[in-house]
Amino acid sequence: MQDGAEMEEIMKTKLTKMEKYWILYDVGNSAFILLVSTIIPIYFNSLAEAAGISSTDYLAYWGYAASVATVIVALIGPVFGTIADTRNYKKPLFALSMMVGVIGCAALSFPASWVVFLAVFVVARVGYSTSLIFYDSMLVDITSAKRMDTVSSNGYAWGYIGSCIPFVISLVVVLMNESIGISMGTAMMIAFFINAAWWLLVSIPLLKNYEQKHFVELPKHAVGEAFRRLGRTLSDIKGQKNIFMYLLAFFFFIDGVYTIIEMATAYGEALGLDSTGLLLALLVTQIVAFPFALIFSVFSKRYQTDRLIKVCILAYTCIALFAIQLDKQWEFWFLAVMVGMFQGAIQALSRSYFAKIIPADKTGEYFGIYDICGKGASFLGTTLVGLVSQITGKANAGVAVIAVLFVIGFVLFGKAAKLNQ
Repeated sequence: MQDGAEMEEIMKTKLTKMEKYWILYDVGNSAFILLVSTIIPIYFNSLAEAAGISSTDYLAYWGYAASVATVIVALIGPVFGTIADTRNYKKPLFALSMMVGVIGCAALSFPASWVVFLAVFVVARVGYSTSLIFYDSMLVDITSAKRMDTVSSNGYAWGYIGSCIPFVISLVVVLMNESIGISMGTAMMIAFFINAAWWLLVSIPLLKNYEQKHFVELPKHAVGEAFRRLGRTLSDIKGQKNIFMYLLAFFFFIDGVYTIIEMATAYGEALGLDSTGLLLALLVTQIVAFPFALIFSVFSKRYQTDRLIKVCILAYTCIALFAIQLDKQWEFWFLAVMVGMFQGAIQALSRSYFAKIIPADKTGEYFGIYDICGKGASFLGTTLVGLVSQITGKANAGVAVIAVLFVIGFVLFGKAAKLNQ
């Protein structure tokens, strides 16, 4: 039972300056991930078609590229996260990874070959995902434990709606390229540069004002000590059943979430659905996600976080099952709305739930491991979708795998929630 002061802090709705600066980075990086979910796969499809690649192989190659990026992050994330826990290291490492993502996003405008395009995409995606390790771990420095659900949910909410600004501008340029007298290649170049500039500009307040409050002192050999600390943390997690079981559950259910995010447009393209309709449907996802992320933020003040996460996992299981038979444009629109209702909630609540059960001075290394089980683990879903699609020759068959991931995640999370009570 919470006392009056705790409840007052939880119910407080006004965000502090640092909470707002932190949320702004979600607004910035979400512009890139919205491109990844919409325009980038369609542009890649045009490059692949020009090279004679079939729709099934296109879906598979896109999935493999996403898998390569996430495996790289899975390998480097925990080490970088552990190094970032050292005094004054988190901000520069965050800035470096962010710039790799920003420059990579802008560089996507140059390759004419589908292979080179995928290579640049992998680099940009690695920069983006690595920056989130440091960004997520900053949560303990910019707010209190009691407000983490609220701040984390606001991050995703404003990220969804804010990313629509550069996306809509980019969409107008891309869809009306002939009307304004430019080639599709030039239109895509403008779109990539707009989103890269947006990402950089809205990140500046956090870069200027963030201060690392929880840290370990600088050892003589920072990198060597980081490996040793990481080893000790991995060993400790085995004995912390509540954290271990949560990470295992998170591995499966968030894998399904990210696979849907990454493969949605590619899946619709493989089914032959209208490209413009796909883009507009996914824009609806962003718009719907904004209020529902905030709604779940309000729910988190009244209901236990683990219960809300369970609701989200069950909803996603139904979404994945519905997607198996999807073959009409209106069904994709319906799916887009359903995803928007739960996408921000499950990501935000999972992040804040984890931040509350780990040591505050080891957030970098713990979130590095978290990233393996999250974005780093999404190679499983994207790879399986690609493989099953190629083996069966049917894109729908690959989606069935995602439903299984959610069922496993739900069962494991139930066990983790009991351990954390």
